[in-house]
Parts: sequence; structure tokens; C-alpha cells
Amino acid sequence: MRLEPPPIPLEAFLTSTLLVTIAEIGDKTQLLSFVLAARLRQPWAIIAGILVATIANHALAGSVGAWLAHLAGPGVMLWVTGLLFIGFGLWALHPDALDDDPKIHRAGAFVTALIAFFLAEMGDKTQLATVALAARFDSLAAVVLGTTLGMMLANVPAVMVGEKLATRLPMKAIRLSAAGLFILTGALTLFGWPA
Repeated sequence: MRLEPPPIPLEAFLTSTLLVTIAEIGDKTQLLSFVLAARLRQPWAIIAGILVATIANHALAGSVGAWLAHLAGPGVMLWVTGLLFIGFGLWALHPDALDDDPKIHRAGAFVTALIAFFLAEMGDKTQLATVALAARFDSLAAVVLGTTLGMMLANVPAVMVGEKLATRLPMKAIRLSAAGLFILTGALTLFGWPA
């Protein structure tokens, strides 16, 4: 008898991917990608560091969200996650900025990117969105995979193309789109659709 992994709920995966991809454009971690790419000039090591940091950070955040969902119960979490998504929508309207330059570690580009991204994601809207998404959907794996893919879709081009990409993107329109998607997700969550 061959054991197969359980299916990944498509709605949780796609929602997580879309929300984080759009929310991440212009976010401080994307700005960090530009800085690391310009300073370290080792794109594959930076991308690997971003991937490992994101998986670790979002697995932790998703676990907290799943735990909170089981602790509070579905009725309370419906309202909490719905209002959180609306709050993220309002937060997305404000442009992010890096607090300070990342510290370059002697261990190299991979370790620098890993540490810088893990720390930059702490308390960031994409980490908190991961908590809310895991609380909203009963599929931790789908949420973590989706949010990680969303981070990579937004940050890999930033590392590969650098600041030239940032100057060509319509950042205000992207922020408005991200805000709209978060608010729509919040409204749909509050109204219980889809159940």
C-alpha cells in the first residue's frame, strides 16, 4: 500500500500566493532584496537565503495562526481574520521603507540574506497575513506553500533585475491593488464566503 500526501487545498494555496505576491511589491523585504542584490552581487545565494528564511518564518507564523484558530473557535476567528485582512488592506496603502542597511555577515550572501529576511519579516504585514491566512483556512501546508511562493514571485525578480525594476513598476497602483485584495478578502471572510 502506497501512502500519498494529502491534497493541498487549492483555494488556500492560490489566495495565499496572490495576496502575498501583490502585498510584497514595494514592501520592505522587497526593498531589502534590491539592497542585497546591489551590495552582494550573488543572486543565487541571496535567493536561497530568502527561500529558507521565508519557509521558516511563514511556517512559524502559520503555526501560530492555526493554533489561534483552534483556540478561539470558528465564530471568533471569522471576525478576527476578516478585520485583520481589512486592516492589512489599509496598511498596504502606506509605502514601506527599510529601517537601516542590512549587516553583511562574514559567512556570506546566503547567511546575510537568511538572517536579514527572517528578521525583516518579523511583524511585517506578510508575516501577519500568514497568521491570518492560516487561521482562515484549515490548511497550514497550503498557506505556507502559497505565502512562500508569493514571497519568491515578488522577490526573485527584485534580486535578479535589481533597482531598475523598481523604478518601472507603478507602485501606487500596486499598493492600491494589494489594499483592495486584502479588503475584499476581509469582507468575504466576514460574510462567510466561501464557507
